[in-house]
This record gives sequence, structure tokens and C-alpha cells, in this order.
Amino acid sequence: MSEYAIELRDVSRVHGSGETTVHALRGVSLSVAPGTLLAVMGPSGSGKSTLLQLAGGLDRPSEGSVHVEGVALGELGRAGLAQLRRRGIGYVFQDLNLIPALTAAENVALPRELDGVRARQARAEALTALREVDVENVADRFPDEMSGGQQQRVAIARALVGPRRLLLADEPTGALDSYTGESVLGVIRARCDAGAAGLLVTHEARHAAWADRIVFLRDGQVVDETVSPAPDSLLEVQS
Repeated sequence: MSEYAIELRDVSRVHGSGETTVHALRGVSLSVAPGTLLAVMGPSGSGKSTLLQLAGGLDRPSEGSVHVEGVALGELGRAGLAQLRRRGIGYVFQDLNLIPALTAAENVALPRELDGVRARQARAEALTALREVDVENVADRFPDEMSGGQQQRVAIARALVGPRRLLLADEPTGALDSYTGESVLGVIRARCDAGAAGLLVTHEARHAAWADRIVFLRDGQVVDETVSPAPDSLLEVQS
């Protein structure tokens, strides 16, 4: 077993060719150990979302390798990647990706049911996850019956459900007011403190302050890395 939950080794991602070539990432290396939350910051087009997609096995690098708990994602087929995402990786997408025909609880329970957990147990786990982000009251509503903020918290609950060991979040507080956003980040922080690893893409310095480390991307490259403020500084950021 690797000492890292997620590790990118000299990863590059190139889209297109010739005059239309776009270098989304250029030789990025980073690692996140269990119990650690890493924030990734940078301007639009810097490669933040591409990095997260590669970390979750939703895309493959043009060069380099991505490892989750020591497993090289490039060596897994489609079925292996799907199983890894269901069991080990929780992903909060920018566009949420909730299924309109399923209720909040059904959306959250779906990855557990797909992994073979019985429906009753999957629903119980889903309700626990919804309770963590304070939207248990919308468990039986469909996405179009919820506010944008409620939908976002349901998407975060889906990422938290079950024994997920790696949480990947792409601007997870975008549709939330500042108070609710901070409470959701507190849930992610608590899950990391309990042993999970987290990778958080954000453009907000006050949100990045929840992390242990902050990596800065520009033009697809890591240009700086810093240790996040100490807890006392974090309290100041919240206030």
C-alpha cells in the first residue's frame, strides 16, 4: 500500500494537435497523504479542473502517471476504473451531475447500490451523508424541486457517502452562501481529519485556508506551494 492516497508523477495533458494544441498540464507532480487536504488554486485556464479529472480517472494523461493508493490508473480498464470510483473516490463536479429522475437520497445511494450494497443499507448511508451536509429534509425531493444550494449539498453528500478514501471537489461551494459554504468545507475537513485524503479546487483564498497545503497552478504548471495558515489564522478567516 502506498503512503499516498493520490499521486501524480510528471503528468502532462495535451489536447488537439498542430496550431490547435493546448497544453492543459505540463509536468505536474504532487501527492496527497491520507488525513490531508490539498487545495489547488490558479486563474481560469490554469489546468485546475484537468488535474482533478486526471486524479479521478475521468481522463488519462498524455504523459506521466496517476496513482490512487499505489494503483496506476493507466493500468486499469474501464471496469476497474468504475469500481475504483464507486468504492474509493468521491467526486463533486462543478455542474453537479445529479440524475433528474432520482430523489436526493436515491442520487446519494446510487454509487453504493452499484457497488452491491443492499438498497436499505445504501439508503441509510445516504441519509447519514445528507445529514452531514444539513439537507436530510430534501431526501425525497427530486433535483428540480430543490434550490441550487440544496442540489450542491446533495452532490457533496454523494461524494461523502460510504467509506470513500479520496475526495475530489471542483469549486464545491459555488452555489452556496458563505455560511453554508463554510459548513460544507468543515464537513470535508472533518472527513480528511478522520483519515481520508482531499483535493479541493477553489479560487477563494478563505476556502483554501481549510487545507493543509495549497498548490498554485499557472499555464498548466505548478508555480508555487505553501503550507496553509495555522488553525488560529483559519478562525480569523471564518470570522
